[in-house]
Order: sequence, then C-alpha cells, then structure tokens
Amino acid sequence: MPLTNELRDDILASVPSLRAFAISLSGNGDRADDLVQETLLRAIANIDSFQVGSNLPAWLFTILRNLFRSDYRKRRREVEDADGNYAKTLKSQPSQTAHLEFEEFRAALEKLPQDQREALILVGASGFSYEDASAICGCAVGTIKSRVNRARSKLSALLYVDSAEDFGPDNTVRAVIGGNGG
Repeated sequence: MPLTNELRDDILASVPSLRAFAISLSGNGDRADDLVQETLLRAIANIDSFQVGSNLPAWLFTILRNLFRSDYRKRRREVEDADGNYAKTLKSQPSQTAHLEFEEFRAALEKLPQDQREALILVGASGFSYEDASAICGCAVGTIKSRVNRARSKLSALLYVDSAEDFGPDNTVRAVIGGNGG
C-alpha cells in the first residue's frame, strides 16, 4: 500500500500523542524525540504492513513501544560510562595487522632454541604450571623457569616490544610474551 496524503496526514496528526507517550516511557524529551522519529521512519518503511481501516494510532504506538523495549533491553546490557573512564580501559587493535603480527611472532619463535621454545609454549601458551612443564620436559622446575625467562627476553628483543600490551590482541601471544607467572 502506498503512502497516501491522507495516511501521511493521519500519521503526522499522531505525533504529539506519540511524543507524550515516548516521554512517559523514557522520562527524557530528547530520547522521546528520537523514539518518535524512529517510529515514523519504521512506519513509513513498513507502510505495506498497515491494514487500511484498522487503528493507525494503535499501530504507531505499538511500533514505538516495541522500539522502546528493544532499546531498553540493549541499554540494560551497556555499561554506564558518563566520564569515559571505562572506555579509556578498552583497547582494540586494528584487525588487519593481527595476521602480520602473528607471522612475525611465529618467525621469532622459530629463532628460539628448541628447549626454550618448548618451555615457553608449555607455560605461556598452553597454560601449564612450571611444575607440570618440568614433569613434561623431564627437568627441574628452576630449569623451566630459566628457559621461559630467557625465551621471553629473547622474543621481546626480536619483536622490539617492551611489554605484552605492545603486541596485538591475541591473548595467547600476549601470554607468551608477557607471562602470567605460570
């Protein structure tokens, strides 16, 4: 069904009532205006689903109420961060560099001596404790700690990183580089 002039006028005549309803739901004039605007956009975009002869204001109010409820559910999951302190803690590395960084990491890992690489993968990437890694490798716990420490130092030097935060978003790579104490 096309949007006729009569239907358009009826929709516009409902705006004050829609706004009052939106204010009663949201408690905020600006938010109410946004809800009404989105309601009008959705109504016009979906005008074909409106049944001629049915109650137009009821249809519009249903759209507004559903928009409000959807937005409310979404906002409930969001973190209040008016001063921006939480946002400052979030970091997102560009995804296009992740593959290159991983390849760079893999090449640097290949340059480590086998015993250091093995210890580092067991403790840093696989999450084994130093004790478990020492049992797997058949050597003392102190030897594993030493190998892991030397491997991390060499990897950091090869990759020119000062800390795990300097190296991409991959948690496994960051655990290997930065170490979590095993």
